[in-house]
Amino acid sequence: MDYRPHYPLALRMLSTLIDSFLALGGLCIVTLVFTNALLRGAAGFDLAWSLEVTAFLLLWTTFLGAAAAMARGAHMRVTEIVENLVPRTAQRGLALVIDLIILALLCSLIWYGVSIAGHSWAQKTTVLYWPVGLLYASLPVGMSLALVFHVFNLVGDLRRPADWAKTDSDLDAPL
Repeated sequence: MDYRPHYPLALRMLSTLIDSFLALGGLCIVTLVFTNALLRGAAGFDLAWSLEVTAFLLLWTTFLGAAAAMARGAHMRVTEIVENLVPRTAQRGLALVIDLIILALLCSLIWYGVSIAGHSWAQKTTVLYWPVGLLYASLPVGMSLALVFHVFNLVGDLRRPADWAKTDSDLDAPL
C-alpha cells in the first residue's frame, strides 16, 4: 500500500524531493553511460570522470530508492505463507515483529554505514578527488530516510484498524 497519502505535508514533500532526485539521477546515469560509450566508439576516447560520477549516482539512487520504496510500502513481501498458515488473529502480531526486525536492521545499517563513511572520508577518488566517504555516505543517508518513513508507517499501522488497507486506492490499480 502506498503510505504517502497518509503522510503530513513535510513527509510528502520529502518523498517528492527524493523522487525528483531519483528521476534526475537516473537520467544522468543513462546520459553519462550513453555519451561515454558513444565517445569511446566514435571518437576513440572516453570521459575518465564519468565512471566515478556514475558510480556515485548509482549508489545514491540505490539507497534513496530504498527510502522511496519504503514510503510507498513497495518493498517485496511474500505473504502467501503468512496468510495461509498463520491464524488471522496472530497475523497482526507477526507483522509487528517483522516491522521491529526491519527497524533493528535499518538502525544497524545506519550505525555501520556511518562508521564506514567516516573511516573512508580521508581517501580520495582517482580522477575527481572526491572523498570516498561521500560514496559510502549513501548507505546511512538512504537508510535514515527509510527509517523515518518506516517509523511513520509503523505508527500509522498501529493506530489504524486492521482492515484499513482495504480502502486504499492502490489495491484496485491495474498491474
